[in-house]
Amino acid sequence: MNRPCLLVCLSIAIFVAPAAPGFAQIQPRFAPVAPSEAIPNLDTLKQELKAYHDCTCKCGCYAKDLDLQANRAIAFLRQRAAHSGKKDKLALVLDIDETTLSNYPEMLKTDFEYNGKTFGEWVDLASAPAIPGTLRLYKQARKLGVSVFFLTGRDDTQRPATERNLHGQGLDGWKELIMRSPGQETLTALQYKSAERAQIEAQGYRIVLNVGDQWSDLRGKPEAEYSVKYPDPFYFIK
Repeated sequence: MNRPCLLVCLSIAIFVAPAAPGFAQIQPRFAPVAPSEAIPNLDTLKQELKAYHDCTCKCGCYAKDLDLQANRAIAFLRQRAAHSGKKDKLALVLDIDETTLSNYPEMLKTDFEYNGKTFGEWVDLASAPAIPGTLRLYKQARKLGVSVFFLTGRDDTQRPATERNLHGQGLDGWKELIMRSPGQETLTALQYKSAERAQIEAQGYRIVLNVGDQWSDLRGKPEAEYSVKYPDPFYFIK
C-alpha cells in the first residue's frame, strides 16, 4: 500500500471509529433546579389571570365567583332585613374598585402594572363597568330600605368622576360616598376604613353587611355583622 492510500484509509478509520468506552452510554441530564424555581413565572401568571377573568381555564371563572359571593350577600341581606324593626337603621357598606366597579380594562391595558397617573386618567373617564352581582345587591338593598355607604380608598379629588361613573352604571340614591381626605393619606386601608365605619355607626346606623375585594376592606373594628369578600387575584392592598 502506497503512502497516499495509507493516509486516506487511516483518516477514514479514525472518522468511523466508535467513541471511547463509557461515553456512548451517557444520556443527557439536567442539574436540579434552584429552590426558587417553584415560584411561578410572572408572564405565566399574567396569562392565567386573563384566562381566569375570561373563564377559559381550569383555574376557575372570575364572573362565576363574583356572582357566588354576591348571591351570598343578597341572601343574608334579605334574611337580616326580614328580622329588623321599622326604626332600625341598617347599613350596607360597599367598596368600589373591583367590588362595585371593574377596572379590568385599565389593568389589561397596563399589563397589570399599577401606575398612579394612568389609573387617575382611567378614573376620570368614568367608564368603569359595574360588577353585575353588586348591582343586583345594590338594588336589593334599596328595595329593602337598607342605606348604602360607598367606602373607597380613592382620593377625594376623584369624587366628581366617581359619582358620574356610579350614576352612569345605574347606582343612584346611596346614602354617602366616603373617600380619602388629605389628612388620611398616611393611613393604611385597614386603618382608614375601620375609622370610617366607626363614623357610620356613630350616626346611629348598624352595619349589617360589608362587601369588598380586599381583607383590609372588611377587617378591623368595628366589623359588620356579615362580611363578604370578593375574589381579587389582580392586586393586594394592606
